[in-house]
Amino acid sequence: MTAVSLDETDMRLLEALQQDGRLSYAELARHVSMSASAVTERVRRLEESGVISGYTATVNPERLGLGILAFVRLRYPIGNYKPFDDLLATTPEIMEAHHVTGEDCFVLKVIAGSMAHLETTTGRIATLGQITTNVVYSTPLRARPLTTKAQ
Repeated sequence: MTAVSLDETDMRLLEALQQDGRLSYAELARHVSMSASAVTERVRRLEESGVISGYTATVNPERLGLGILAFVRLRYPIGNYKPFDDLLATTPEIMEAHHVTGEDCFVLKVIAGSMAHLETTTGRIATLGQITTNVVYSTPLRARPLTTKAQ
């Protein structure tokens, strides 16, 4: 996939929307010193090009009683991914799954309400292969907004 060419105004719009996806077109227009109709067109173009892939609410898992976060590395010894796909479909505690290089095949982001809950969840994951679990003490940096500085 090729990168989309963005100017400074596009990046300012993206930065504002990453901070608050509920900003109105009028508020965005004030932020970038443009008309609301021009901002509407730019945001539409960013959506259609796939640069903006959606809008979501950020939910605090601790407020839902899911205060334990862990990363589980899985060595998956077989080439048949159906059991793995089935596990992902039936395990809501797995928030993200990444296919990676190295000795492990997958890195899974897992949430749980207690250590016993985490143990049960990792036990299910371990039926597919060898696992290593790392419990997160703290998160000094959460989902940093994308900027041109990352290029």
